[in-house]
This record gives sequence, structure tokens and C-alpha cells, in this order.
Amino acid sequence: MMKKRSALLLVIVALLGGSLLTLALMSSPGLAQTTPGEGLLASVTGSSQQKNDLKKIETAMDLISSNYYKNVDRTKLIDGAINGMMESLGDPYSNYMGQETAAQFEESIEGSFTGIGAEVSSQDGNVVVVSPIKGSPAEKAGIRAKDMIMSVNGESLQGLELNKAVNKIRGPKGSEAKVQVKRAGSSELIEFVIVRDDIDLETVYAHMEDNGVGVITITQFSLNTGDRFKEELAKLEKQNMKGLVIDVRNDPGGVLQVVIDIAEQFVPKGKVIVQVEDKNGKKEQSKSNGSGKSYPITVLMNKGSASASEILAGALQQSAGATLVGENSFGKGTVQTSYDKQMGDGSLLKITIAKWLTPNGDWIHEKGIKPDIAVDQPDYFSVAPINKEKLPLKYDSNSTDVKSAQTMLRGLDFKPDRVDGYYDQKTEEAVKAFQKQKGIQATGQIDEKTAESLEAALIERIANPQYDAQLKRAIENVSKDISSAVSKP
Repeated sequence: MMKKRSALLLVIVALLGGSLLTLALMSSPGLAQTTPGEGLLASVTGSSQQKNDLKKIETAMDLISSNYYKNVDRTKLIDGAINGMMESLGDPYSNYMGQETAAQFEESIEGSFTGIGAEVSSQDGNVVVVSPIKGSPAEKAGIRAKDMIMSVNGESLQGLELNKAVNKIRGPKGSEAKVQVKRAGSSELIEFVIVRDDIDLETVYAHMEDNGVGVITITQFSLNTGDRFKEELAKLEKQNMKGLVIDVRNDPGGVLQVVIDIAEQFVPKGKVIVQVEDKNGKKEQSKSNGSGKSYPITVLMNKGSASASEILAGALQQSAGATLVGENSFGKGTVQTSYDKQMGDGSLLKITIAKWLTPNGDWIHEKGIKPDIAVDQPDYFSVAPINKEKLPLKYDSNSTDVKSAQTMLRGLDFKPDRVDGYYDQKTEEAVKAFQKQKGIQATGQIDEKTAESLEAALIERIANPQYDAQLKRAIENVSKDISSAVSKP
């Protein structure tokens, strides 16, 4: 059996060895890479400071194992020590994953996993949504970027290490996650009941609109996304596409090399796609080998567009003349790489190893990218669900749930006249009209059946491109650019 000191040394060496690497899985061409652990053992044994550090950790483990009043699982101690190191960085995107969570992470990079479908990070001990994945149960339920997930099925997530929080959020297909969310602008917690499901393998969707405007939606940048994008783009171009909308709304990002490959198809040769800057201030530029496109391009983004989505938006805006439409993006300007082989037991370290800059040298971290044309969705796109435990809602009541119901009614073309949370006569009449349309007894009160019917009708409307104000504006912009190009002498 391996001695305790040797086992601990291997853990620390693996940890330090990973930090010597630059960009591995999520790397851009030409960036230097170092062989894992090369020259490391000599430095560990040769530095008195490092030997003291190792001894300190080993001593702490021995003292706990020998003196704690209960039996101790040394694996948990090691995991806890590594988690502590990662948390001390104060970086929500650098974290340690145990075997189970690491396997789930690899699945998500490959484009397939089971859960509610949301990218999350840890900020100040809270689980914060980076973005719900497009078409996922989380998005359909109404989870939004920057939402803070406070609890799942009655269990608080506050203060939990991210792996443990993620494991509570995820679960088998068909199971329910009752999620309580804190949202900016809302004084009360919002509750969502989300049925977990398989998150679609597909990351690229394409269709042709009128006037030769193609639309390609990218839900995340997984390993197969680049090839799928090329396939769908080629199909649209064969249909005589005259302009393109690339929709990266609620796309949380993914693999850096994949977004570079996609951007290269639109950025002319020699122009910069992205710059990566290491901790010493050394910058490496990824320049395009492509030839660009002659047709106009618009990138559609929102506050859930993060990381690789922002790289694409910045590259196409600054190096390919694309127009950005929608909302200010999320603001994630750092690059992570994952280290699993170095850990040796199926666990994984995800570490921020650099920051990325737009072609013009802008660092958008925690600021995001501003759209050229700002377009917000209607209020009902982000309305909170009605709390079913506070039903029925009826005349002369006043609450945030009434306000949500009024927002839903207005979004469905009924006329409550007000959306301030007071249940007046006009609200009652609007509820009756909705109930009659849906074949529900027209009481004018919102019971559970009416509330569920309201929410279902709203989800159906939100999914209908006809009511997507941002997409319509992006298509209009491309159409205008097409017309301008045709009218030029």
C-alpha cells in the first residue's frame, strides 16, 4: 500500500503540474504548451518553501485523522483541501470537480447531459446562472441569466461548494427540481418547478427566412458545434442566402478553438479573431486564415450570451463588420482549461489560465459587449411564475403574483389595463375572457388550473418566432443591409 506521504505528494504534484500547462483542450493554435510535470519534481524537492508547504498539509491531515472524534474519510479530506485552494482564488470559473461532477462536465462539453439545462457559477458563496441553455427545461420554465439559485427541493445552496450545489440541481430525467431563485428587481424569492430532462445533443439549428435571410442558432460551443455550423451554413448558401443572422442568445460558451473555427469563416485573412493574454501580460493573437463573406451578418445576443459567444460577437463586429443586435452580453472575459489526466482518479480541475481580449484589445470581463442596436424583449418574456401556494387570486387582492398574472394576460393580448399588482375589475374581466377561451369555468378568479393554463399559453407564445422582438429586429437589419447592397450603383 502506498504510504500516506507518497499519496499526498502525488496529489499535490498533480495539482501543481496542471498549473504549468497553458491552453490545452480550449486552446488556440500556436500557443505554447508545457509537458505536464516536466521539471516539476526537481523543483518540489529542491524548494524548502514547497517542502514546508507539503509538510504542513500532510501534518494537518495526520492530525485530523488521528485526533478527530469520528472516523475520517481521507478522500474527503483531500477533496476538501483542493476545494479550499480553488475557493481561495476568488474566481467563480475556477473550481475542482469530483469524479461524478467531472464526468457530467465532460458530457456537457461533448454536448449531452441530463438536468435542468443551465450553466452556473459560484459567486460569493451563491450559485448564479450564467445562462439557461436554449430550449432546455430551465429556459422554458423562465430561469434567466444572473438569477441566483437559493435552494433546490427545500435544500439551501448558500455557502455550498459548487460541485455539491450542482449535484443537488441535477438529477434523473423526469424528476422534479423545485427551485427558488433570487432575481434582481424582485423583493421576493421566485419559485420554479422544473422537470429534469435530457439536454439535446444538437447545438446548431438553421432555417431560411424571407428575402434570403438565413438564421443559424448556436446553443453552446461543444466539440461537434464547428462541424455542424459549417454543414448548416453550406446548406443555406446553396439556397442562395443573401444575408445571415447568427443567434447566440443564452449560449453560455464552450470550447475556444471551436468558436475560432466558426469566426474564421467570416473574418478576412490576416485579421484578428481574439487575443489571449497570460498573467505576465504576454498576448497571443489568433488571426484568420479565411477569406470572409460578401453578404451582411448580424449577431443576435442577450445577457445570457457568455464567453465563447462574446468572442464570436466581438470578432465579427470588429473584424468582419457585423452588426450586434439585442442586449448587453454577460461579461465573461476569461479562459479556462480543464485538467483531468493529471489528477489521476477521474476528478478534474478547471482553472482560469488567461483572459481574452477582442480584436481591438477590449477586455469585456464583468462589463459585456454593448449591442449596436439595443432591443429588449417584452416584459412577459421574463415574468415570474405564479406561486401556486398563494391561490386563488381574486378581486381587490394586491401582490406580486397578481402583477405576474397581469403581465401574462397582457402578453396574451387580454386587457387588464394595469400591471401594478392590484386585482381590479378590469383584471377580473380579463381573467374571465381568458378562462372562456380555454374552456375553464369563468369565475374571474385565478385558481391553480387557470394559473397553469396562463403559464402554458405564455410559454407557447414565447417559443413562437412571430413574437420574438429581437429576432425580428435582427432579420430586419439584415434585410435592410441586403437592400442597400442591391441598390448601390
